[in-house]
Amino acid sequence: MEFNPKIPIYLQIIEDVKKMICIGKYQDGEKISSVRELALYYGVNPNTVQKALSELEKEGLLKSVSTSGRFLNINQESILRLRKEMMDASFDQLMQLASEMRMSEKEFTEYLEGKKHDYHSKFK
Repeated sequence: MEFNPKIPIYLQIIEDVKKMICIGKYQDGEKISSVRELALYYGVNPNTVQKALSELEKEGLLKSVSTSGRFLNINQESILRLRKEMMDASFDQLMQLASEMRMSEKEFTEYLEGKKHDYHSKFK
């Protein structure tokens, strides 16, 4: 994984885990790798991974079992919430870019309508 130097690494790890949840790589109740294993995987300091996992616990997506490790605590509702959050963030970035490029509301709406038509066939 390549990290964006403008965003704290622990936040990028959180987003990566959330993405893996959304695409079905992780399942409810599944044990996740240890802090050390994840630190090696991401190529970062274990403290950075610990911070990311602690935040995921605060969000309720992970639960700690004292001697057994951390386990995913997800359900369909949490997956739908994560998908919406991730799509909203991407859409906000798209709107920001459109604003920076001084697109009018009409141009932006026409752009979205064109994309809706382009992608409609992909979701059939």
